[in-house]
Amino acid sequence: MRRNLLQILALLTGTFFLFLANGLHGLLLPVRGTAEGYSTTMLGLLGTSWASGFVLGCFLAPAVVKRVGHVRAFSSFVSLIAIVALITGMFVDQTAWVILRAATGFATAGVQMIIESWLNERADNESRGTVFSLYFGINLSGVVAGQLLISTGDVMTPFLFMASGVLYCIAMLPTTLSKAASPKPLNTVKLDLRALYRNSPVAVVGILLIGIANGAFGTLAAVFGGNIGLSQGHIAIMVSAAIFCGALLQIPAGKLSDMTDRRYVLAFIAMISAITALSLIAFQPTQFVYLVVLVALYGGMANTLYPIVVAHANDFANPEDYVKVSGGLLLVFGIGTIIGPTLGGPVMSTFGPYALFLITMTAHLFVAAYAILRSRARAAIPVDERGEYGTILSGNSPLSTPQGYEMGHNPEGVNEKPAAA
Repeated sequence: MRRNLLQILALLTGTFFLFLANGLHGLLLPVRGTAEGYSTTMLGLLGTSWASGFVLGCFLAPAVVKRVGHVRAFSSFVSLIAIVALITGMFVDQTAWVILRAATGFATAGVQMIIESWLNERADNESRGTVFSLYFGINLSGVVAGQLLISTGDVMTPFLFMASGVLYCIAMLPTTLSKAASPKPLNTVKLDLRALYRNSPVAVVGILLIGIANGAFGTLAAVFGGNIGLSQGHIAIMVSAAIFCGALLQIPAGKLSDMTDRRYVLAFIAMISAITALSLIAFQPTQFVYLVVLVALYGGMANTLYPIVVAHANDFANPEDYVKVSGGLLLVFGIGTIIGPTLGGPVMSTFGPYALFLITMTAHLFVAAYAILRSRARAAIPVDERGEYGTILSGNSPLSTPQGYEMGHNPEGVNEKPAAA
């Protein structure tokens, strides 16, 4: 195991700087846009554009990698992201930003597919769980640290945009200088909605609604903070608290879902998320501490829904279909993250900043209602016949690609040892 970890040390180092830059630049744009007076609708389109590019990248990036190779493709994708980060600081224009975010989303999908394929191929069954946990931890710590970096500079100057570009360039170095052999060609995932729905209706409907809620919050939380008068440092703390609490509650929520019908747990947590959102709407706390506590509770609940849905879908899938099912759900989630900011922007413009939580509350109420409805239509899989729960954080964007799901949801090499469903 130690040898395997040493082989991927360079890749993991580059990954940290990649997510560090992602966290900074992803928060910087809506904070600067709010300061510039851009409409909430236009700022919501930043998330819509990013998610659209990411979903497109899941389909098209493998062809780019196949054409030029992993290292060249990796360098090209990261270079494109760095160029976009620098351009957004040079030309502060809302329309240009929306277009450029699609390029960032596309390239990010390509980069993550390469990283996750590399990690998956270097890990064996003994080290796969450790590697995935390290990747998850690096992802989380990088994003949170990047968001907190926003308080180190003035968002009204090009400095933080330049810092994002530098961090992206640093992320490129460890992998491009590494002697590690390139992984096998990337897998493409076909989106078969009918097959996904037949496998688990609550998973498809639930993941779409969760994508709408998480996409709206992930894109517009910073806009919400700016509109209610928070400083850029407080905005970073608020957004980071939601992500961090989501990570902390992953394992407790997963263990709870392992002990009973996952749909009951899904409905219960979705209801808590909805009630927390309603509390934010009703009380509109003015003291920062109370606001952060409620937002952190909301983030903690909302970010545990995704992995429960994926685990539930895999309960009804054959082992050889785990990657296809999880990858398909990722793309449905991506569609939801396109819809969420598109709806959230106009709603916030019309009804005020706290209306962001009206979007999330509505989505989570539908998740809870549909989960209960489906629990009466089909019996749950017995506990001893279920697959393993895997931690996945999806607070601001789709965390992973189909290659990441292969690494995280194939911990025992199920393709090598198929089992009966």
